[in-house]
Amino acid sequence: MVKIYVAGHRGMVGGAILRQLQARKAAGEDLTLITRTSSELDLTDQAAVRAFFAEEQPDQVILAAAKVGGIIANNSYPGQFIYENLMIECNVIHQAYAAGVRKLLQLGSSCIYPKEAAQPMREDALLTGTLEPTNEPYAVAKIAGIKLCESYNRQYGVDYRSVMPTNLYGPGDNFHPENSHVLPALIRRFHEAARDGLEEVTIWGSGKPMREFLHVDDMAAASLFVMDLDDATYQRETEPMLSHINVGSGTDVTILELAQMVAEVTGFEGKISTDPSKPDGTMRKLMDVSRLARLGWTASIPLKEGIAETYAWFLEQGLENLRMK
Repeated sequence: MVKIYVAGHRGMVGGAILRQLQARKAAGEDLTLITRTSSELDLTDQAAVRAFFAEEQPDQVILAAAKVGGIIANNSYPGQFIYENLMIECNVIHQAYAAGVRKLLQLGSSCIYPKEAAQPMREDALLTGTLEPTNEPYAVAKIAGIKLCESYNRQYGVDYRSVMPTNLYGPGDNFHPENSHVLPALIRRFHEAARDGLEEVTIWGSGKPMREFLHVDDMAAASLFVMDLDDATYQRETEPMLSHINVGSGTDVTILELAQMVAEVTGFEGKISTDPSKPDGTMRKLMDVSRLARLGWTASIPLKEGIAETYAWFLEQGLENLRMK
């Protein structure tokens, strides 16, 4: 029997990982799955986290808990973003080690890479340049999480791994009209435009920037794949202080192409216009996923199919039941 603690199980990624672990358990794997809501366990509280690990004694930990948000939230609350994420990582990783947990997987973010990183972004681009200023505090915290894992591996001989996802989407996403990321924001806008019979939808910027997207179920599958890799295979493709692994689809689309896909899925038949007076942001942000491919995993959910599935979930929830924060 293996006891696995999933931290952040109510988030989009943590929820997808928990669903896949529950499916494994239902298929016959001898698993005990441990979860706590944030009201049950404050991961920024060192004493509470210590007591939790001492009581539960999990065998493995999946750290998907984090304080996350879009550009507005990152700009408005930089102190909270760096503090809370550092505290979560320090408490969970250290108390896992103190309780004898040998295997841990930490989920990070593609924002760890320099603003001007060569495309596609390779793992060895880490710490080679200046970060994007708008989310630097969050990125610094996620980099610290990688280095915590690597340092504990070196000093204590544990097996703590990190995966860095690209832009994720899927069931459980945040569809807030102001605070959501680009894909859920487009789904909501085009849904409302189709519902209201609008003749035109205008998207910010030129529509030319390119972005990569990965379905959250693919991310969950990749996370468990990396977690389950035997030591020899994992160490063959990583280095002790460059051990994190990018997770993405390996392909990208323009924002305009993305909007056209969303329009088709939601049934919007009007005109799509661009507004070049609005900022484009970084023109391209693509992950190099060759390390993960060499290890034996590639994404399987095509973008348009994933958007359709996400839109179906969106409709099932109803606007009033969706995360609006």
